[in-house]
Amino acid sequence: MTLAAYQPAWYGGLLWDDVAHLTPPALTSWHGLGQIWTDFTVTQQYYPVVNSAFWLMNRLWGHATLGYHLVNILLHASTAMLLAQLLRRWSVRGAFVAAAIFALHPVHVESVAWMSELKNTLSGVCYLLAATAYVRFDETRDRRAYALALGAFILALGCKTVTATLPGALLIVIWWRRGRIEWRRDVLPLLPFFATGLAAGVGTAWLEYAWVGAQGGSFELTMLERVLLAGRAAWFYAGTIVWPVGLMFNYPRWSISQGVWWQYLFPLALAAVLAGLWAIRERTRAPLAAALFFLCTLFPALGFVNVYPFRYSFVADHFQYLASLGLIAAVAAGLVAAARRWRPGLPEAAIAVIVAAPLFVLTYLESRQYANSDVLYRTTMARNPSSLLATNNLAGDLLDRGPESLAEAERLAQAAVRIDPQDAAAHNNLGLAWHKMGRTDAALREHRETVRLNPKMAAGWVNIAIELAALGQTEEAAQAYETSLRIFPNQPKVLHNLAIVLVGLGRVDEAVGRMREAARLSPDSPDILQNLADTLQAKGDADGALAAYAAVLRLKPDSGQTHYNIAVALMRAGRREEALGALQEAARLMPESGLVQMSLATVLMSLNRPEEALPHFARAIQTIEPARAADAHNEFGVALARLGRLDHAAKEFEAALALRPDFPVARDNLAKARRGR
Repeated sequence: MTLAAYQPAWYGGLLWDDVAHLTPPALTSWHGLGQIWTDFTVTQQYYPVVNSAFWLMNRLWGHATLGYHLVNILLHASTAMLLAQLLRRWSVRGAFVAAAIFALHPVHVESVAWMSELKNTLSGVCYLLAATAYVRFDETRDRRAYALALGAFILALGCKTVTATLPGALLIVIWWRRGRIEWRRDVLPLLPFFATGLAAGVGTAWLEYAWVGAQGGSFELTMLERVLLAGRAAWFYAGTIVWPVGLMFNYPRWSISQGVWWQYLFPLALAAVLAGLWAIRERTRAPLAAALFFLCTLFPALGFVNVYPFRYSFVADHFQYLASLGLIAAVAAGLVAAARRWRPGLPEAAIAVIVAAPLFVLTYLESRQYANSDVLYRTTMARNPSSLLATNNLAGDLLDRGPESLAEAERLAQAAVRIDPQDAAAHNNLGLAWHKMGRTDAALREHRETVRLNPKMAAGWVNIAIELAALGQTEEAAQAYETSLRIFPNQPKVLHNLAIVLVGLGRVDEAVGRMREAARLSPDSPDILQNLADTLQAKGDADGALAAYAAVLRLKPDSGQTHYNIAVALMRAGRREEALGALQEAARLMPESGLVQMSLATVLMSLNRPEEALPHFARAIQTIEPARAADAHNEFGVALARLGRLDHAAKEFEAALALRPDFPVARDNLAKARRGR
């Protein structure tokens, strides 16, 4: 059922930060896998388990999106089945109904149809595996079950640290089942879980603040305002579970103010509900346990901790993926109880079908917007016209398309700036649009505004460097590239661009170092390796150039230009026989290249094989660029003269002089040919 409900998203394209989460070329090696675990700067977020899963999938099918979507869907279905298993173990009424609701609820479409949210679906499986193992330990005191629970919990933390709430959730479950919590039996075994979860949570919060950028004016709320936000968010999430209408990828961002009286109603109402559930705990603990589980698991997303998406909205459907388990279980139990009062003996499977059918339709319809980024952002803008995220992201997507999309990209970038004049990304996109339109000065102004608003935005400094280089201010361009690399060191394209600028400034040694670093980070980029080899060759390092050219050939064995460059390096090293072989391969791959034919003929002449050189000179004359044609005629004449064909040689020298009258070498050769007749 889950696979069918999500069929519209099976072939969905890359969305928002999918490019950053799917394994980049620099990390596809085994060394890259090691970096995923040891260097938090190489990935969008430091979730090594989920990034390792992305790495494995990249090894299996590259960036073909079908595989990622199917894995996400199957993990989501697995979480639903694990939920059913746990609820049945606890004899909770409606376990299968709960699993069906969880699997098909449209509030989870964002988590399942968006490839980046493998964080949710994989962590969900690990989270419930840890819970299942711990329940077994709680019942049997089996140490192997405890070790399995702790291991699965650590894996869950490596997928997404919202799972750090598991030990608190387990205590709630223990209280619900037994009516009490004992220090030695219940709390003490969970202390390692609490400590591990706290460490992971603090680490993620620090990375969100210092590395991802969850700081600044958008996040400046007083503690009282955070309480107001938490109350409102809790009701919002509960409402979308009970009545999943009006869902969207990016919700309007609320204005939270402690000076607005009605905003206090949300936390006060929540406190009143919890107090009422506490009052009936002697009759039934289940409703309070479900509510506490929901709030405990949702806590990291309630506003007390800054997370980057708060920049655009304080709520998002994917924030409540695990938290929804508690309310869904409670709703399912209530539905089954009500249905059986209405129709005693009604099978649970029938109830599940009745409940699941409309959810299936809603999820199917909702998942259609995840077909590609264009559909997603336009749908979001239709539902939330003030969406800075969708407006900005669509502008960025359009900038990557052809010139026909530039006008709309500019319009959307300007709209994003109007929505939030303090948004650095909006100014960055507007600058990019103007750069592509040839308005370099205006683009430079926008990108300077970008880095003024966000000095740590590496992309803004890169764009400044590109514009400065276009304006001929290469020294300043190099400095801007350096600034970007200080913010985000592992950028192979930026290192490569900086190296090219450094070559232009005559700082060749520095350029070689930067290109080597770029090649290390992106070993599968033939362009970077090609430019490294060319720079080494210009520097006179023939051996280094040949090694780099060999690396290019491993990636592009049919590159005639690379074979030609290898031949040039070999000729400069005096290895003419080897150069001949490289030129013959280049001529096979680029038979219409007059330069290659000319070089091949010249090498044959240097090896005293003029007869073989003649046809190559003839082809060179027919195809070589006009600026080199006089040289080609002259060299052809030399070959003919060496073979004693002086009349033909004289005609070639005359042709050379006709193209370049001030060609003294050709004039001397012509005189010699005429004297020798």
